[in-house]
Amino acid sequence: MRTKADRWRHAIGFELTGLILVVLGLNWILGADIGHLGIMGAIFSVLATLWNYVYNIGFDKAMLAWRGSVLKTLPLRLLHAVIFEAGLLVATIPFIMWWLSMSFWQALSMDIGLVLFYLVYAFVYNWLYDYLFPIPNAQSQQG
Repeated sequence: MRTKADRWRHAIGFELTGLILVVLGLNWILGADIGHLGIMGAIFSVLATLWNYVYNIGFDKAMLAWRGSVLKTLPLRLLHAVIFEAGLLVATIPFIMWWLSMSFWQALSMDIGLVLFYLVYAFVYNWLYDYLFPIPNAQSQQG
C-alpha cells in the first residue's frame, strides 16, 4: 500500500494538472471567462481531491481483500477510472447548471465531456504515476 504522503502527492498532482488542462480547454471551447472557469475548476478540484484520496484508499483495500494485491491489470485500471468519474458526475451537474447558467441538458453534455476527458486523463495519469513512483516492495507490472 502507498503512504499517506504519497497518496496526497498523487491526488494534488492529479488535480493541479487536470485543472490547468480543463480551464484552458473550456476557455477555448466555451469562450467563457478564464477566471470564472478557474473558480469552478478550483471548487471541483477540491471536491475531486478529497474524493480521490478516499476513493483510492477504498479501492486499494477492496483489491487487497479481493485479490491480495494492489497491482492493477488493464481491466482494473479501466474499472478504477470509470467508478471514480461516476462518483463525481452526480455532484457536479447541479453546480454546473447554476454556475454557468446552463440547462440540465447543457450541463449534462458538458459534464459528460469532462468525464470523457477525465477517464482518459485518469487512466494515463495513474499509469504514469505508478511507473514514476512504484509501490514500495511491489513487483513491476506489465498490464
